[in-house]
Amino acid sequence: MAGQISPTRSAMLASKASLKTAQSGADLLKRKRDALIGEFFALVKEALAAREELSGVSKGAYTSLFGAKAWDSPEAVESLSLAGSSDYAIDMQIENLYGVKVPKIAIPERSQATTFSPINVGARTIQAATDFGGVMDGIVKVAATETKLRRIGEEIKKTSRRVNALEQVLIPGIQDDIRFIRSVLDQREREASFTLKKIKAKLEADAKKERANMQAGNHGSAAD
Repeated sequence: MAGQISPTRSAMLASKASLKTAQSGADLLKRKRDALIGEFFALVKEALAAREELSGVSKGAYTSLFGAKAWDSPEAVESLSLAGSSDYAIDMQIENLYGVKVPKIAIPERSQATTFSPINVGARTIQAATDFGGVMDGIVKVAATETKLRRIGEEIKKTSRRVNALEQVLIPGIQDDIRFIRSVLDQREREASFTLKKIKAKLEADAKKERANMQAGNHGSAAD
């Protein structure tokens, strides 16, 4: 960049302003990245807990399902499962987390009423239906936390790339420009100072010579 910049004082001031802006930007991005990393690790714990919870309710639900099939027959359980027609609606909003848009999902309250007639249906089948409703809640919770985790992770990577670009490319380039401009201006100042000294010395020599000539003329007039 140094070869493309005009080595003037105005360019020096502009480069210093750009350097200050770039350094401030890098500091802000690093603070944002640190905050996101803190959120990321907190969310990792939440995501692991959600996974563990889903694993637990899934095991319980499948145990209930096997029991229902054993007591009410597989055909009866599968027939009843096809009778379910209730919707599972979730309330999802988008929240802004340090500039990152992440989903905020509220798990809906499930109706405890069955979607089929409980007449001639065993208690184990009803329990299995209830347990699999908990599995659905667990899936939604895992999906919400892991989607949020993925987006924060992507933003951390993007922010880190921007910090690296500033600290390893832009800021060193501006610092090189400042050093180049300063060296040219210093050289010009030394040359100007040297030139002024030569001019001063010449003027002093001319003045001394003129005074000497005047004194010689005065002596000559006195001799006459």
